[in-house]
Amino acid sequence: MTGSLLTLNAGSSSIKVALFDAAGDGDAALPAARWSGQADGLGAGLKARLRVRDADGQTLHDTPLEGAQASHQGALAALLDWHAKQSGEGRIAAVGHRIVHGGADFVAPVHIDAGVLEALAALEPLAPLHQPHNLAGVRAAMAAFDGVPQVACFDTAFHAVQPEVNRRFALPRELHDAGVRRYGFHGLSYESIVAQFADIAPELAQRRVIVAHLGNGASMCAIAQGHSVATTMTFSPLDGLTMGTRCGHLDAAVVLYLMRSRGMSADEVEALLFRQSGLLGISGVSSDMRVLEASAEPAAAEAIGHFAEQVVQHMGSLAAALRGIDAIVFTGGIGENGAALRERILEDCEWMGVNVDAAANRSGAARLTRAESPVSAWVLRTDEEAVIARHTARVLRAAG
Repeated sequence: MTGSLLTLNAGSSSIKVALFDAAGDGDAALPAARWSGQADGLGAGLKARLRVRDADGQTLHDTPLEGAQASHQGALAALLDWHAKQSGEGRIAAVGHRIVHGGADFVAPVHIDAGVLEALAALEPLAPLHQPHNLAGVRAAMAAFDGVPQVACFDTAFHAVQPEVNRRFALPRELHDAGVRRYGFHGLSYESIVAQFADIAPELAQRRVIVAHLGNGASMCAIAQGHSVATTMTFSPLDGLTMGTRCGHLDAAVVLYLMRSRGMSADEVEALLFRQSGLLGISGVSSDMRVLEASAEPAAAEAIGHFAEQVVQHMGSLAAALRGIDAIVFTGGIGENGAALRERILEDCEWMGVNVDAAANRSGAARLTRAESPVSAWVLRTDEEAVIARHTARVLRAAG
């Protein structure tokens, strides 16, 4: 296979694009990108910006995104326009896409055709902050690269191996069979961490590990021998931890109350729970952890405390699912960059056997705990794009 692989990863407030060599072993370690670009601050009331860096981290392109470009569609168009102006990149052999929700049927990467696209569009109500943007990226890539294979890689697929008891809600079986079940998300990120952790701590990576993907969207996953056992997100990316604008775990009766007693429509409830809650709802200041940490507003500190407490409580729940814990790994925008928040969480997990090394945590070391700590803690930068590229290469090879 010759040419290049392009990956598109559209999140709730960002779009990431990366270019990889198509040649190489699809079963090898995670590949390295030739360049990677990110548009962030999209739809979050922040200053949106597009940055592109080469493999050494040197800036190739850096520009603000204003007006229509500050939307997901506009940012994607700006990224593709920048790529089209580059020379010497070679032809695009395939485009790999992060698709947040694969439902019950898509449990492995798949070549996208009209039928697949239609089936994935039907899942948009389950992930309204992500799926529409994911599929908009697919359609834009199809238009930009006519005839080039498009491959869908699913955030839900990593969790498909969970024990059945952790996949079910206590609802009538007919609903489970119809697809009302615990799916789990951020699977591409967790797969990236599993691969990286196996390189730096191979023996530990085969034991009981909790990975905390903390960002604007946040979840945690209990992993044993590299496989998902339980996770905090369930039917949709709304459940589990407190997030930027999503409420996280919520008594379902609250929805009934909002509709019956407050007269809210289904669309209004969806907007409230997905876009107006979480850190933004508690603080009334921002959905961005960096803004909250810099704020003097008491409600901002309350939002941070709520977020940290939810992480600690879910840490205990996932440790129970694993029947013990050997390591914790932080990743995601907050997990990778929020040293003070990591320290706060780890100190509150001391009862689990965590002995945090504050100096190592603040210095940017990969290991955050002392050598004698019974449970070690780490921080690793997630690389979902590399996982997408590897899956895309495998799908193309399987298709000949």
